[in-house]
Amino acid sequence: MPHAKTENLNIAAFDRMPSPEEIVARVPLSDAAAEVVMKGRQTLQAILDHTDPRIFVVVGPCSIHDPVAGLDYARRLKKLADEVADTMVLVMRVYFEKPRTSTGWKGYINDPYMDDSFRIDEGMEKARRFLLDVNEIGLPAGTEALDPIAPQYYGDLISWTAIGARTSESQTHREMASGLSTPVGFKNSTDGSLDAAVNGILSASHAHSFLGINAQGQSSIIRTQGNPYGHVVLRGGGGRPNYDTVSVSLAEKALAKAKLTANIVVDCSHANSWKNPEYQPLVMRDVAHQIREGNTSIVGLMIESNIEAGNQPIPADLSQLRYGCSVTDACVDWAATETMIRNTGEILRDCLQKRSAA
Repeated sequence: MPHAKTENLNIAAFDRMPSPEEIVARVPLSDAAAEVVMKGRQTLQAILDHTDPRIFVVVGPCSIHDPVAGLDYARRLKKLADEVADTMVLVMRVYFEKPRTSTGWKGYINDPYMDDSFRIDEGMEKARRFLLDVNEIGLPAGTEALDPIAPQYYGDLISWTAIGARTSESQTHREMASGLSTPVGFKNSTDGSLDAAVNGILSASHAHSFLGINAQGQSSIIRTQGNPYGHVVLRGGGGRPNYDTVSVSLAEKALAKAKLTANIVVDCSHANSWKNPEYQPLVMRDVAHQIREGNTSIVGLMIESNIEAGNQPIPADLSQLRYGCSVTDACVDWAATETMIRNTGEILRDCLQKRSAA
Protein backbone atom coordinates (compact mmCIF):
# COMPACT_ATOMS: atom_id res chain seq x y z
CA MET A 1 0.00 0.00 0.00
CA PRO A 2 1.57 3.36 -1.04
CA HIS A 3 2.33 5.98 1.60
CA ALA A 4 -0.09 8.88 1.83
CA LYS A 5 1.27 12.22 0.61
CA THR A 6 2.37 14.16 3.67
CA GLU A 7 4.27 17.21 2.39
CA ASN A 8 3.74 20.26 0.16
CA LEU A 9 -0.02 19.87 0.52
CA ASN A 10 -0.58 23.62 0.21
CA ILE A 11 2.12 24.29 -2.40
CA ALA A 12 0.78 25.19 -5.86
CA ALA A 13 4.12 25.17 -7.68
CA PHE A 14 7.90 25.31 -7.40
CA ASP A 15 9.13 27.78 -10.04
CA ARG A 16 12.87 27.90 -10.59
CA MET A 17 14.61 31.01 -9.24
CA PRO A 18 17.92 32.04 -10.85
CA SER A 19 20.83 31.69 -8.45
CA PRO A 20 22.57 34.76 -7.00
CA GLU A 21 25.51 33.96 -9.26
CA GLU A 22 23.27 34.09 -12.35
CA ILE A 23 21.65 37.40 -11.37
CA VAL A 24 25.04 38.96 -10.56
CA ALA A 25 26.39 37.79 -13.93
CA ARG A 26 23.52 39.61 -15.66
CA VAL A 27 24.04 42.78 -13.58
CA PRO A 28 27.70 42.75 -12.55
CA LEU A 29 29.16 45.04 -9.91
CA SER A 30 31.11 47.83 -11.63
CA ASP A 31 34.33 49.34 -10.29
CA ALA A 32 32.61 52.69 -9.83
CA ALA A 33 29.75 51.17 -7.83
CA ALA A 34 32.12 49.05 -5.72
CA GLU A 35 34.07 52.17 -4.76
CA VAL A 36 30.88 53.96 -3.64
CA VAL A 37 29.74 50.93 -1.61
CA MET A 38 33.09 50.54 0.15
CA LYS A 39 33.46 54.24 0.86
CA GLY A 40 29.88 54.36 2.14
CA ARG A 41 30.41 51.47 4.54
CA GLN A 42 33.75 52.81 5.77
CA THR A 43 32.26 56.26 6.39
CA LEU A 44 29.32 54.82 8.34
CA GLN A 45 31.69 52.69 10.39
CA ALA A 46 33.75 55.78 11.20
CA ILE A 47 30.60 57.62 12.35
CA LEU A 48 29.66 54.63 14.52
CA ASP A 49 33.21 54.52 15.88
CA HIS A 50 32.85 58.24 16.72
CA THR A 51 35.94 59.13 14.69
CA ASP A 52 33.81 61.00 12.11
CA PRO A 53 31.68 63.67 13.87
CA ARG A 54 29.09 63.95 11.09
CA ILE A 55 25.69 62.26 11.21
CA PHE A 56 24.30 60.02 8.51
CA VAL A 57 20.81 60.43 7.10
CA VAL A 58 19.02 57.52 5.42
CA VAL A 59 16.56 59.37 3.21
CA GLY A 60 14.32 58.35 0.34
CA PRO A 61 11.02 56.80 -0.69
CA CYS A 62 9.14 54.51 1.67
CA SER A 63 9.45 51.96 -1.13
CA ILE A 64 10.69 51.81 -4.71
CA HIS A 65 8.02 51.04 -7.30
CA ASP A 66 9.05 53.14 -10.33
CA PRO A 67 12.77 52.97 -11.18
CA VAL A 68 12.56 56.03 -13.44
CA ALA A 69 11.22 58.24 -10.64
CA GLY A 70 13.58 56.52 -8.21
CA LEU A 71 16.65 57.49 -10.23
CA ASP A 72 15.27 61.00 -10.72
CA TYR A 73 15.15 61.21 -6.92
CA ALA A 74 18.67 59.75 -6.62
CA ARG A 75 20.16 62.39 -8.92
CA ARG A 76 18.55 65.17 -6.88
CA LEU A 77 19.77 63.59 -3.66
CA LYS A 78 23.34 63.30 -4.94
CA LYS A 79 23.49 67.07 -5.55
CA LEU A 80 22.13 67.72 -2.07
CA ALA A 81 24.57 65.21 -0.55
CA ASP A 82 27.51 67.06 -2.08
CA GLU A 83 26.16 70.36 -0.75
CA VAL A 84 25.89 69.21 2.89
CA ALA A 85 28.85 66.82 2.99
CA ASP A 86 30.60 68.84 5.70
CA THR A 87 27.89 67.97 8.25
CA MET A 88 25.96 64.96 6.93
CA VAL A 89 26.43 61.76 4.96
CA LEU A 90 23.32 61.07 2.90
CA VAL A 91 22.41 57.46 2.21
CA MET A 92 19.54 56.78 -0.18
CA ARG A 93 16.73 54.73 1.30
CA VAL A 94 16.11 51.92 -1.24
CA TYR A 95 13.42 49.61 0.12
CA PHE A 96 12.29 46.73 -2.09
CA GLU A 97 10.55 44.53 0.50
CA LYS A 98 7.53 45.65 2.51
CA PRO A 99 6.32 43.72 5.57
CA ARG A 100 2.56 43.35 5.65
CA THR A 101 0.27 43.05 8.67
CA SER A 102 -2.20 41.03 6.57
CA THR A 103 -2.20 41.55 2.80
CA GLY A 104 -1.05 44.17 0.31
CA TRP A 105 1.70 44.89 -2.20
CA LYS A 106 4.87 43.29 -0.85
CA GLY A 107 7.28 45.37 -2.87
CA TYR A 108 9.27 45.69 -6.06
CA ILE A 109 11.05 42.33 -5.80
CA ASN A 110 7.93 40.32 -5.00
CA ASP A 111 5.65 41.94 -7.60
CA PRO A 112 7.61 44.31 -9.86
CA TYR A 113 4.72 44.82 -12.30
CA MET A 114 2.22 45.56 -9.50
CA ASP A 115 -0.33 43.25 -11.13
CA ASP A 116 -0.17 40.15 -8.89
CA SER A 117 2.02 38.32 -11.41
CA PHE A 118 4.68 37.89 -8.69
CA ARG A 119 7.65 37.66 -11.06
CA ILE A 120 10.17 37.48 -8.25
CA ASP A 121 12.85 36.28 -10.67
CA GLU A 122 12.51 39.47 -12.73
CA GLY A 123 11.97 41.66 -9.67
CA MET A 124 15.27 40.56 -8.16
CA GLU A 125 17.18 41.41 -11.33
CA LYS A 126 15.42 44.76 -11.66
CA ALA A 127 16.16 45.57 -8.02
CA ARG A 128 19.83 44.78 -8.46
CA ARG A 129 20.00 46.93 -11.58
CA PHE A 130 18.38 49.83 -9.73
CA LEU A 131 20.88 49.56 -6.87
CA LEU A 132 23.75 49.48 -9.35
CA ASP A 133 22.44 52.68 -10.98
CA VAL A 134 22.07 54.45 -7.60
CA ASN A 135 25.63 53.60 -6.62
CA GLU A 136 26.96 54.66 -10.02
CA ILE A 137 25.27 58.03 -9.49
CA GLY A 138 27.53 58.24 -6.44
CA LEU A 139 25.11 57.55 -3.59
CA PRO A 140 25.46 54.77 -1.01
CA ALA A 141 22.25 52.80 -0.53
CA GLY A 142 20.42 51.58 2.58
CA THR A 143 17.67 48.98 2.72
CA GLU A 144 15.64 46.79 5.07
CA ALA A 145 16.60 43.12 5.15
CA LEU A 146 13.37 41.14 5.26
CA ASP A 147 13.91 37.97 3.23
CA PRO A 148 17.00 36.13 4.55
CA ILE A 149 17.97 34.88 1.09
CA ALA A 150 17.76 38.26 -0.70
CA PRO A 151 21.12 39.68 0.53
CA GLN A 152 22.93 37.02 -1.50
CA TYR A 153 21.46 38.65 -4.61
CA TYR A 154 22.26 42.31 -3.98
CA GLY A 155 24.12 42.66 -0.68
CA ASP A 156 27.29 43.75 -2.48
CA LEU A 157 25.47 46.99 -3.44
CA ILE A 158 24.26 47.93 0.07
CA SER A 159 26.06 50.24 2.53
CA TRP A 160 23.56 50.22 5.45
CA THR A 161 20.88 47.76 6.52
CA ALA A 162 17.85 48.02 8.80
CA ILE A 163 16.16 45.21 10.67
CA GLY A 164 12.52 46.24 11.05
CA ALA A 165 10.42 46.65 14.17
CA ARG A 166 8.56 43.40 13.46
CA THR A 167 11.73 41.36 12.85
CA SER A 168 14.25 42.69 15.41
CA GLU A 169 13.12 39.88 17.71
CA SER A 170 13.46 37.22 15.02
CA GLN A 171 16.33 34.77 15.44
CA THR A 172 16.50 34.35 11.66
CA HIS A 173 17.10 38.08 11.16
CA ARG A 174 19.60 38.34 14.00
CA GLU A 175 21.58 35.47 12.47
CA MET A 176 21.41 37.08 9.04
CA ALA A 177 22.56 40.44 10.48
CA SER A 178 25.58 38.73 12.04
CA GLY A 179 26.85 37.93 8.55
CA LEU A 180 25.95 41.11 6.67
CA SER A 181 28.82 43.23 5.35
CA THR A 182 27.15 46.51 6.38
CA PRO A 183 26.40 48.30 9.64
CA VAL A 184 22.94 47.17 10.82
CA GLY A 185 20.29 49.25 12.59
CA PHE A 186 17.82 47.34 14.77
CA LYS A 187 14.50 49.14 15.21
CA ASN A 188 12.67 49.17 18.52
CA SER A 189 9.51 47.03 18.67
CA THR A 190 6.14 48.34 17.50
CA ASP A 191 5.10 48.61 21.17
CA GLY A 192 7.98 51.03 21.73
CA SER A 193 10.14 48.72 23.85
CA LEU A 194 13.90 48.59 23.32
CA ASP A 195 14.59 45.06 24.53
CA ALA A 196 14.29 43.34 21.14
CA ALA A 197 16.60 45.88 19.45
CA VAL A 198 19.25 45.75 22.19
CA ASN A 199 19.17 41.95 22.30
CA GLY A 200 19.28 41.91 18.49
CA ILE A 201 22.48 43.99 18.49
CA LEU A 202 24.03 41.68 21.08
CA SER A 203 23.02 38.54 19.19
CA ALA A 204 24.22 39.83 15.82
CA SER A 205 27.61 40.74 17.28
CA HIS A 206 28.32 37.04 17.87
CA ALA A 207 29.14 34.24 15.43
CA HIS A 208 26.25 32.07 14.21
CA SER A 209 25.69 29.01 12.05
CA PHE A 210 22.42 28.60 10.17
CA LEU A 211 20.85 27.35 6.95
CA GLY A 212 20.97 29.53 3.85
CA ILE A 213 22.09 29.50 0.24
CA ASN A 214 25.44 30.19 -1.39
CA ALA A 215 26.13 32.11 -4.61
CA GLN A 216 25.29 29.03 -6.67
CA GLY A 217 21.89 28.75 -4.99
CA GLN A 218 22.81 25.57 -3.11
CA SER A 219 21.56 24.97 0.43
CA SER A 220 24.48 25.72 2.72
CA ILE A 221 25.46 26.03 6.35
CA ILE A 222 26.25 29.72 6.69
CA ARG A 223 28.88 30.38 9.36
CA THR A 224 29.30 34.02 10.35
CA GLN A 225 31.89 35.97 12.32
CA GLY A 226 29.49 38.42 13.97
CA ASN A 227 28.76 42.04 13.07
CA PRO A 228 30.39 44.68 15.32
CA TYR A 229 28.41 47.59 13.86
CA GLY A 230 24.90 46.97 15.19
CA HIS A 231 23.03 50.02 16.56
CA VAL A 232 19.55 50.95 17.69
CA VAL A 233 16.95 52.81 15.63
CA LEU A 234 14.27 54.69 17.57
CA ARG A 235 11.04 54.75 15.54
CA GLY A 236 8.45 55.30 18.27
CA GLY A 237 5.72 52.86 19.17
CA GLY A 238 3.11 51.92 21.71
CA GLY A 239 1.17 55.08 20.93
CA ARG A 240 3.98 57.59 21.47
CA PRO A 241 7.15 58.96 19.87
CA ASN A 242 10.56 58.20 21.42
CA TYR A 243 12.92 60.79 19.93
CA ASP A 244 12.70 63.23 22.88
CA THR A 245 15.61 63.79 25.27
CA VAL A 246 14.15 61.52 27.96
CA SER A 247 13.62 58.63 25.52
CA VAL A 248 17.11 59.08 24.08
CA SER A 249 18.58 59.08 27.60
CA LEU A 250 16.70 55.87 28.43
CA ALA A 251 18.05 54.29 25.23
CA GLU A 252 21.58 55.33 26.19
CA LYS A 253 21.13 53.69 29.60
CA ALA A 254 19.78 50.48 28.05
CA LEU A 255 22.78 50.29 25.70
CA ALA A 256 25.22 51.00 28.54
CA LYS A 257 23.63 48.27 30.68
CA ALA A 258 24.18 45.83 27.81
CA LYS A 259 27.79 47.10 27.49
CA LEU A 260 27.09 48.37 23.97
CA THR A 261 28.37 51.57 22.37
CA ALA A 262 25.86 54.44 22.60
CA ASN A 263 24.90 54.66 18.92
CA ILE A 264 21.35 55.81 18.21
CA VAL A 265 19.58 56.56 14.95
CA VAL A 266 16.24 58.40 15.06
CA ASP A 267 13.61 57.53 12.46
CA CYS A 268 11.64 60.73 11.85
CA SER A 269 8.77 58.72 10.38
CA HIS A 270 6.47 55.95 11.66
CA ALA A 271 5.27 56.42 15.24
CA ASN A 272 7.76 59.26 15.82
CA SER A 273 5.68 61.41 13.48
CA TRP A 274 2.34 59.72 14.25
CA LYS A 275 2.56 58.49 10.62
CA ASN A 276 1.97 62.07 9.48
CA PRO A 277 4.83 63.14 7.18
CA GLU A 278 4.20 66.81 7.99
CA TYR A 279 5.68 66.17 11.46
CA GLN A 280 8.95 64.72 10.16
CA PRO A 281 10.64 68.16 9.90
CA LEU A 282 9.72 68.86 13.54
CA VAL A 283 11.28 65.58 14.67
CA MET A 284 14.46 66.27 12.70
CA ARG A 285 14.77 69.79 14.07
CA ASP A 286 14.30 68.56 17.64
CA VAL A 287 17.00 65.89 17.21
CA ALA A 288 19.41 68.37 15.58
CA HIS A 289 19.04 70.65 18.61
CA GLN A 290 19.76 67.73 20.94
CA ILE A 291 23.04 67.25 19.11
CA ARG A 292 23.76 70.97 19.20
CA GLU A 293 23.16 70.97 22.96
CA GLY A 294 25.78 68.27 23.49
CA ASN A 295 24.28 64.86 22.71
CA THR A 296 26.95 62.49 21.37
CA SER A 297 24.96 59.26 21.05
CA ILE A 298 22.70 60.26 18.13
CA VAL A 299 24.64 59.29 15.01
CA GLY A 300 21.93 59.22 12.36
CA LEU A 301 18.43 60.03 11.15
CA MET A 302 15.91 58.45 8.80
CA ILE A 303 13.41 60.31 6.59
CA GLU A 304 10.64 58.99 4.34
CA SER A 305 10.80 61.32 1.35
CA ASN A 306 9.77 61.31 -2.29
CA ILE A 307 9.43 63.72 -5.20
CA GLU A 308 5.75 64.38 -4.42
CA ALA A 309 4.17 64.55 -0.97
CA GLY A 310 1.76 62.01 0.50
CA ASN A 311 0.90 58.62 -0.94
CA GLN A 312 -1.54 56.99 -3.34
CA PRO A 313 -3.40 53.69 -3.71
CA ILE A 314 -2.27 51.40 -6.51
CA PRO A 315 -4.86 51.90 -9.30
CA ALA A 316 -6.16 49.13 -11.55
CA ASP A 317 -4.86 51.21 -14.49
CA LEU A 318 -1.18 51.71 -13.64
CA SER A 319 -0.95 54.56 -16.16
CA GLN A 320 -2.90 56.58 -13.59
CA LEU A 321 -0.09 56.38 -11.02
CA ARG A 322 1.17 59.82 -9.98
CA TYR A 323 4.85 60.24 -10.78
CA GLY A 324 7.17 60.30 -7.79
CA CYS A 325 4.44 59.63 -5.21
CA SER A 326 4.62 56.76 -2.71
CA VAL A 327 2.34 53.72 -2.98
CA THR A 328 3.09 52.71 0.62
CA ASP A 329 3.63 55.14 3.55
CA ALA A 330 3.13 58.85 2.97
CA CYS A 331 6.30 60.89 2.44
CA VAL A 332 7.44 64.49 2.55
CA ASP A 333 8.06 66.03 -0.87
CA TRP A 334 11.39 67.01 -2.39
CA ALA A 335 11.12 70.68 -1.46
CA ALA A 336 10.51 69.78 2.19
CA THR A 337 13.39 67.29 2.08
CA GLU A 338 15.84 69.92 0.87
CA THR A 339 14.69 72.35 3.55
CA MET A 340 14.92 69.74 6.33
CA ILE A 341 18.44 68.69 5.41
CA ARG A 342 19.77 72.19 4.75
CA ASN A 343 18.32 73.50 8.02
CA THR A 344 19.83 70.59 9.94
CA GLY A 345 23.19 71.30 8.33
CA GLU A 346 23.01 74.90 9.54
CA ILE A 347 22.11 73.82 13.08
CA LEU A 348 24.99 71.34 13.22
CA ARG A 349 27.70 73.19 11.31
CA ASP A 350 29.45 74.89 14.21
CA CYS A 351 29.08 72.14 16.81
CA LEU A 352 30.41 68.98 15.15
CA GLN A 353 34.06 69.63 15.92
CA LYS A 354 33.25 70.01 19.62
CA ARG A 355 31.32 66.76 19.34
CA SER A 356 34.35 65.07 17.84
CA ALA A 357 36.53 66.16 20.74
CA ALA A 358 34.03 64.98 23.35
